[in-house]
Amino acid sequence: MFEHKTQPLLPNNQFAGRAFKFSLFSAALILVSLLIGMAGYHLTAGIGWTDAFYNASMILTGMGPALEFCELDASVHDRVKIFAGIYALYSGVVFLAASGLILSPLLHRFFHKLHLDMED
Repeated sequence: MFEHKTQPLLPNNQFAGRAFKFSLFSAALILVSLLIGMAGYHLTAGIGWTDAFYNASMILTGMGPALEFCELDASVHDRVKIFAGIYALYSGVVFLAASGLILSPLLHRFFHKLHLDMED
């Protein structure tokens, strides 16, 4: 996937294409995760899609839960908390994975260039 340290540095246009592909994959991962969160909030809490989007995006971005549990019926309260906790744990992993996907071509290029500079 990446060039070996003995190979020359990738040209700028090919590097930009690689970084764009990694960014697209990261965006797709975030979009799928957002849809999972929206569906989970819609099904467990019985809230509308707009509120489900708001709550899922708040957890996915690390801002914390936005759902006001006091507005929910007591029978729904526990299962929404369980879903929100599981989704928050999942979102933390997705955030790290998406960050790694975006940064990996940049870091690889940096270290590859550093290695080439050291050989000269």
